[in-house]
Amino acid sequence: MSIAPARAAFFDVDETLITCKSMACVLARHWGRGDVAARRLAAARASLQRQLREGVPREQVNRSFFRFLAGSHLDDLESCGREWYEKARVGGLLHTPVYEALCRHRDAGDLVVLVSGAFSACLDPLAREVGADLVVCTVPEVTSEGVLTGELTGPPMIGEPKAEAAGRIMKAFGLAAGECFAYADDESDLPLLRSVGHPVLVGDGPVSAPPSETASWSWLPGPAPATPAASRAASPVTPAASRAASSVTPAAPPVAERPARTPAPQAA
Repeated sequence: MSIAPARAAFFDVDETLITCKSMACVLARHWGRGDVAARRLAAARASLQRQLREGVPREQVNRSFFRFLAGSHLDDLESCGREWYEKARVGGLLHTPVYEALCRHRDAGDLVVLVSGAFSACLDPLAREVGADLVVCTVPEVTSEGVLTGELTGPPMIGEPKAEAAGRIMKAFGLAAGECFAYADDESDLPLLRSVGHPVLVGDGPVSAPPSETASWSWLPGPAPATPAASRAASPVTPAASRAASSVTPAAPPVAERPARTPAPQAA
């Protein structure tokens, strides 16, 4: 970031900047190996997936995840996060097209912000490596002894809170929203994408955004679907990803043409 950045770039993390669900990976690392841990993890995943299928709001599903961590020590979770990241980073954790866009923003002196429903144990190692200036995330409630209660200190950083946080940051730095960028992949990220002048959909993008709205948005390919065995180390390089490496201009990161089944967005 320059001393006085002219723009900000906000990046969703899971399945946007990285190729997996970071909290599920850290939880698996925290609970360890063995049959008991495997059954416990499978039950947790089944519970969360059932809620999503039943249409439970993602904010509530996020709260449900943190309840699985009740009684855990924050220090242990942070250690697991570092261990997970060090192992995953060598196996294709970063999603190439989005990471390259982040690097262009960083090198241009833009304010780089990670905005995620995950928490610091998952995000801090990533933020340090990619050179993010700020991390805005969900904050679990922690006792004076450093133990998670299973509750949160505020709302999950999902949906409208992402847009509100981006708005506060742009105001604090005196940035014009019309000059700023946001990169995200999920329906719940629509408020964040709509809060800036240069929204960039990653992958299929939010399903409810009408083509009349997204026609002017930019697009980058999403991570390749991961097989169960490679879910924590899926390669981000796909045929579509190679198309994203088009010409670079100072004004904006390059984007790929979106598939013909939807209107092709204009480059930001």
